[in-house]
Amino acid sequence: MSKPKVITEFEKLNEDIQNRVKLYYPSGFEKHLITFKNHKKHLISALPYETDDKMYLIKMSREKANSIILDDDDYNHNGILKESFKASFGSN
Repeated sequence: MSKPKVITEFEKLNEDIQNRVKLYYPSGFEKHLITFKNHKKHLISALPYETDDKMYLIKMSREKANSIILDDDDYNHNGILKESFKASFGSN
């Protein structure tokens, strides 16, 4: 049985999912973007993220991916997730 796909924007995800996405991609999002055509045949770029029950495709351009990281205090000036953020979620 395949999981339902949710296509959304990063800002529309709840905080828990946003935090889990950041932990999954601690060195930023840009290198992990994929492209696909939507039902209208428009090319979309998105960040894939999978949970136990859903497959998320988080719509974002390369510019948006970089902007999210630059504007997020949980990432350092090199675009790497801070150890203090990882520690707060029990991740190494």
